[in-house]
Amino acid sequence: MTVQYDLRSKVVLVAGASSGMGRATASAAAEAGAGVVLAARNAEALEEVRSSITQSGQSAIAVPTDVTERTAVDHLLTVALSHYGRIDVVVNSVGTNIPRRALDELTAENWSAMLTVNLSAAFHLTQAVIPLFRRQGDGLLIHIASSAARKPDRSGVAYQASKAGVVGLAHGTMEEEREHGIRTTVIFPGLTDTPMVLKRPTPTPPEVLARALQPEDVAAACLFVMGLPARAYVPELLLYPSRF
Repeated sequence: MTVQYDLRSKVVLVAGASSGMGRATASAAAEAGAGVVLAARNAEALEEVRSSITQSGQSAIAVPTDVTERTAVDHLLTVALSHYGRIDVVVNSVGTNIPRRALDELTAENWSAMLTVNLSAAFHLTQAVIPLFRRQGDGLLIHIASSAARKPDRSGVAYQASKAGVVGLAHGTMEEEREHGIRTTVIFPGLTDTPMVLKRPTPTPPEVLARALQPEDVAAACLFVMGLPARAYVPELLLYPSRF
């Protein structure tokens, strides 16, 4: 990716950094000069991302974390602050879906699990970092949601409801915290070629996937928001494939 933004004064924490949009965003932020904190459950994949970044001469640490657990999120922030001294941006790229997603097949257990990963993780990240952002007098939260939170589709009611909940969390946080210099942005990507596509009950045709967004496109949107001055606020950013 061509660097368009100078983030050398920033520390960016990316949750969900082991693959897909999170990995692309972490790599792009590091390339733009940011110190990057990588968080995800898959320690092996996370270390591979960290190694890729540092071998290019950029700065990153990997902190294996289950962000659905508040104590784990608190530990993540402690490690990040110990290493970098501050956190300027938190990117929430955590999300999952399930193959059996239709309303008539969705179980109560799967519903609860989807809310835990897609919504509770966002809450834990938000609530944990707000005191730090207040002390700094500045901070940016970027939530990568989904176009499913803006318009009906067949991604499943649990996925749509949980991602819509992230939108409410982000906007409510902004209303409560704007006086402390805290900003929130929600990015709504359409179909993107990531590992989550493999969880669809019916495989996406190759000719459709060929026209999908790439994770780097979402990363570019994140960097645009990160690169803006603190006086600028982007509530929402819609990003769709141009050909469907």
